[in-house]
Amino acid sequence: MAKNPQLNANGELKHLLSIEGLPRDIISAILDTAEPFTEVAEREVKKLPLLRGKSVFNLFFENSTRTRTTFEIAAKRLSADVINLNVSTSSTNKGETLLDTVDNLVAMQADMFVVRHASSGAPYLIAQHLESTNRPNVHVVNAGDGRHAHPTQGLLDMYTIRHFKRDFTQLTVAIIGDILHSRVARSQIHALTTLGVPEVRAIGPKTLLPTDVERLGVRVFHDMREGLKGVDVVMMLRLQNERMTGSLLPSPQEYFKFFGLTEEKLALAKPDAIVLHPGPMNRGVEIDSAVADGVQAVILPQVTFGIAVRMAVMSMLARG
Repeated sequence: MAKNPQLNANGELKHLLSIEGLPRDIISAILDTAEPFTEVAEREVKKLPLLRGKSVFNLFFENSTRTRTTFEIAAKRLSADVINLNVSTSSTNKGETLLDTVDNLVAMQADMFVVRHASSGAPYLIAQHLESTNRPNVHVVNAGDGRHAHPTQGLLDMYTIRHFKRDFTQLTVAIIGDILHSRVARSQIHALTTLGVPEVRAIGPKTLLPTDVERLGVRVFHDMREGLKGVDVVMMLRLQNERMTGSLLPSPQEYFKFFGLTEEKLALAKPDAIVLHPGPMNRGVEIDSAVADGVQAVILPQVTFGIAVRMAVMSMLARG
């Protein structure tokens, strides 16, 4: 059997590169580990000593205020030294390769890299390089790579669902929108199926769904009203305008008419259904303000839980 690049010889988490390939017990362990971290935010002193003396480098080659900020807060709450690299003005723009940059940062005693990159596979490349240069104590967390994966977003979504719904094996979950360009959707689908959700629905226009999406274990719907009937969890996706090529949509207004989440469409789901969105939201395009600010939305708790989940991932990596 091929070696899992995310686990060490003892089966513990070594890197977090993707939810795909992560065993169910590791995903559950991350969610369990995050549980007590949610209470840290309520304390007067929001600090734990678990990463004291460790250096965490945020390598963001793509902009993302929210993800970078939550990783920074998470690392600081664990007492790590956090270094944010402004990559747009860094050596990579002067011709230095990604791996040269990594080597130089390792020479500065980096313990962990949080990597966001426009190219799919960049965090894997860094992890392989660390392995080949015998640096087993330096860890990599994928904070989003190309269209491929966004594992901590997928994990915080799973934490949110578990918090409000408890049992994954009793749920019907709908993922709605631009699944074709969304690394979040891929991570969500892998996590949901691994955790035993019996029915995952992919809802969107044909132009925004991968042609072979059924192979991931989802039911496809092109009619949002049909797809929402009786679901327990509604996971909205942001329109990935920056990753689209050509005219895949007639207009944002047309998209909202057929695939925007309104109170009327949400009423087709179960009365206690919850609504998630990874943010940032395009109000009036993917979701109506009445829903985004309504009682069924758990979008702000997602952000809060995201800090605890990222604390859990980093503490498990450091411990492993």
